[in-house]
This record gives sequence, C-alpha cells and structure tokens, in this order.
Amino acid sequence: MESMTNQPIQTTTTPPVSKQKGQSNWMIFYRRFKKNKAALIGGYFILFFILVAIFGPMFTTHDPNLVKYSIKLQEPSSEHWFGTDHNGRDIFTRIIHGMKLTLFVGFFSVFIGMIAGVVLGIISGYYGGVIDTIIMRVVDVFLAFPGILLAIAIAGVLGGSLYNVIIAVAVFSVPSFARIVRGSTLAVRKLEYIDAIRALGAKDLRIIFRHILPNIMSPIIVQATLRIATAILTAAGLSFLGLGAQPPEPEWGAMLNDGRSYIFDYPHVALFPGLAIVTVVLAFNIFGDGLRDALDPKSSKK
Repeated sequence: MESMTNQPIQTTTTPPVSKQKGQSNWMIFYRRFKKNKAALIGGYFILFFILVAIFGPMFTTHDPNLVKYSIKLQEPSSEHWFGTDHNGRDIFTRIIHGMKLTLFVGFFSVFIGMIAGVVLGIISGYYGGVIDTIIMRVVDVFLAFPGILLAIAIAGVLGGSLYNVIIAVAVFSVPSFARIVRGSTLAVRKLEYIDAIRALGAKDLRIIFRHILPNIMSPIIVQATLRIATAILTAAGLSFLGLGAQPPEPEWGAMLNDGRSYIFDYPHVALFPGLAIVTVVLAFNIFGDGLRDALDPKSSKK
C-alpha cells in the first residue's frame, strides 16, 4: 500500500523536468553562441544600429536634406562631426537618417525573399517529382547569374527607386533560400515520425507547417542573417550606380557615389558613408557566423 501511494508523488515531478529540459536547450545554445566573442559583439552592434535607426533621428540637430552652399565641403568639426558634403549638408545627420533606410531595405527585402524561397523549397522537397524538377530548374537559371548582376538587371528594368531595389534584392535572394530549404526538407521528410503522422491521416499542410518547418528553422535563420548583409551591400551598390534611392534620400550608397568626385581633396565625404556600410555588413556577417556555429549540432562537443 505504501508503495502504491508513493507512485503519484513520483509522477508529479515529471512536468518540472520537461520544463528544465527546455530551458537547458536554450542555455546550451546561448553558451555556444557566447563562446564566439566576435559574434556576440556583432549582435550588440546590430542592436545598437536598430536603436539608432529608431531613435537616432530624434536627437539630430541638422536637417539631413537642407542645402547650405556656404558651408559645403567642411572638414569634421565640433559643429559637424563628420563634416559636410558638396551641398553643405551634415554628413553625420544623413548617416543617422540613412540607417533607417539601410536596415529597412535589408530586413524587408530578405523577408520577402525568405518567404518565397521557403515556400518554393518546401513544396519542391516535400512533393518531389515533376514539381521538384520544374522549381529547381528555374532556381538553377537564377543561380546561373551573379546576384549583383541579376539585381542590376531587375532594378534597371523597373527603374531607380528604393522599392524597386527591395524587389530586386528579394528576387535574387529567393534561389538561395529555396535550395537550402529543399535540402533540409528532403532530410526531414524521410524521418520515421513523418511517416507515422502521415499514416495517422494528417494532411500535407499540417505536416509541412507543424512538423517539417519547425525542424528546419535553424538553417533558415542563419541564411536570413547572412543574407541581410548581402542585401545591404547590394542595395548600396545599386544606389551607388544610380539605380537605388534617388536624391535627396540619405542612402549610404548614393552618399558614397556623391563623395567619389571629392575623394582626394575631401576624403571625409566618401569615407564616413563607406565606413558605415562596412560596419553594418561586418556586424551581420560575424553575427550570422556565430548563429551558425551555435545552431550546428556538430558543435555540441565544444
């Protein structure tokens, strides 16, 4: 009798164990990520950039688009921290306001490309057959072109504007997501528990969104993080060529193009926008590398 009364006491301890197990998985991921000091610093920089993009314009004292030829091409000073450009506009203020444009293009274009790529990749990997062949051959055609050339072609056809840059970057981001998601879907689809769920009568949409997609999120997150850096660099390149944001938008690539003519006599006009692009792209790259190492099951021994 005493042994029977002790059994319920033991079963009541199981829920806390599962909760601790879930927390330990998160802590394992955080410990792996924290070991990469460079990635941790990159994450802090990204958080800083997001805060600057949101709240930075509130604290600037100059109009980013106000033209003052009387103070054009001034060197950095206490009044103008990064100097002024050929139109007398404060470069520091324009970089702060351009942060929002840069991050908006990076995040939104990658988000659109990710959604389209995930849908195509899951459909291709899950159903296979003729559908897989058609989708992957179209993806191969897009992958045959270098990404920047494809973006230039799309932006050139659509015309120069910020929203057309988003479309161009999103389109050339789709193939990479589709390839990664297809490969991950093929691996998960062959697992026994997927066959068991299908045998129980679960529909395809339920299997895809409830059981396959959650198990392939790690490579998608890593690819999205690394792709944001590529998107920012591509958007800056398109604006540099005149196919992106149009004047007087304070887009960093366009600012870099404006400073090209003064790079020898007034290097600060091109130096600070270039440093801004390099810093943001580097932060996303090292942060993505840290995520990849932390989410990689093979790194569990580290």
